[in-house]
Amino acid sequence: MNVLIIDAQGGGIGRQLVAAVKKHLPDADVTAVGTNSAATSAMMKGGADHAATGENAVVVGCRKADVIIGPIGIVIADALYGEITPAMALAVARSGAKRILIPINHCDNIVVGVEDLSVGKLLQDVVRELEKCG
Repeated sequence: MNVLIIDAQGGGIGRQLVAAVKKHLPDADVTAVGTNSAATSAMMKGGADHAATGENAVVVGCRKADVIIGPIGIVIADALYGEITPAMALAVARSGAKRILIPINHCDNIVVGVEDLSVGKLLQDVVRELEKCG
């Protein structure tokens, strides 16, 4: 299974995602793509099999992924303090991959009706959903 994890800013959530996926699904081929080098570096430290940075890496990665994981902002142009370009959001939205989006309420994007859970609990939910894909 080809898993693409996308993150921005400091890559903290992405790093935790990579580590959780590799721990629970060690055979998954995890590609981490950061919108900037700090996010990419953090996800590499989490144990990603491959890593890249920037808009084109997101676009190409979305074409090859079976599953795309990231904060909900990865499908919203100009989200995550402007780090998600329209081309990135479109690539994620148009991908044939299954998308597992984490409802992080910040950067002026609020998902109502969603419980305010800790990042740890959200990561557990991501892994459970990913296990259903494999």
